[in-house]
Amino acid sequence: MVRAATADDLEDIARVAEAAGQRGEWTGADPAYVGHLLRYGQVAVASDADRIIGFGATRGIAGRGGVTSMLCDLFVDPARHGRGCGRALLSALWPEQNVPRMTFSSQHPHALPLYTSVGLDAWWPLLYLTGDPRAVRSPVGWTVAPSSPEAVSRFEAGWTGADRSADQHAWAQRPNGTALVAALDGQPLAAGTAAGEGNGFGLVHLASAPDVTDAQAGDSVLAVLAALESMAGQAQVCLPAPHPAVRPLLAAGWRATGLDLFMATRVDLLDARRCVPSPALA
Repeated sequence: MVRAATADDLEDIARVAEAAGQRGEWTGADPAYVGHLLRYGQVAVASDADRIIGFGATRGIAGRGGVTSMLCDLFVDPARHGRGCGRALLSALWPEQNVPRMTFSSQHPHALPLYTSVGLDAWWPLLYLTGDPRAVRSPVGWTVAPSSPEAVSRFEAGWTGADRSADQHAWAQRPNGTALVAALDGQPLAAGTAAGEGNGFGLVHLASAPDVTDAQAGDSVLAVLAALESMAGQAQVCLPAPHPAVRPLLAAGWRATGLDLFMATRVDLLDARRCVPSPALA
């Protein structure tokens, strides 16, 4: 049986998430993260004999091109794989097939066939890059200053038409959460949030002005990463493989420690040369 989740399901959702390998802050095992999705998105659970065995969540992202449905999570207890639970959850979360849809898919063998069966195609890898911020040289002319979720949200709304204020506030409330604005010669061109615990600290999401060049899109990421102060001596960022910041980060000693696949009904739902997305919320 699939039904809408409630706050009473947080403990069971965390149990399933941990069984699926999702542990720690800002995962399905974190009540703050799932609580955010309950408030601003749609969360469903699948149960068998009154025991929750899977969960999934979507978040609508409204921009100038309309609303895109982002599949944030879809996890099933590994002991229940292969029984149609994931498909049942996905059918409940995405009942309409004509809505623009996207997700960052893991490389689990069941994931790709499931998502392609509902109309998504795999477009590019999302690289999980990890390295020492001190090894990144800030490009000439760029400055990065602390800001507020309100200011970052205003910049992003003006640049993209998307109201991400709820997400920006949630990211800023995470451990070590800091809203940031990156400017070139005093002109703000990128804004976002860094957050996370320990080795999970890094740049969570960065929006950029619509008229930035490829070089400026890459430089804005480098400037923000160079400005981060990590207690663990490392930080992380998730970037599309074609993003112009990838090459200089690899040259600076950063390494890809994992990847997801950007899957969507249309390739243009995210710009691989510009976006710096949260794997969970885009």
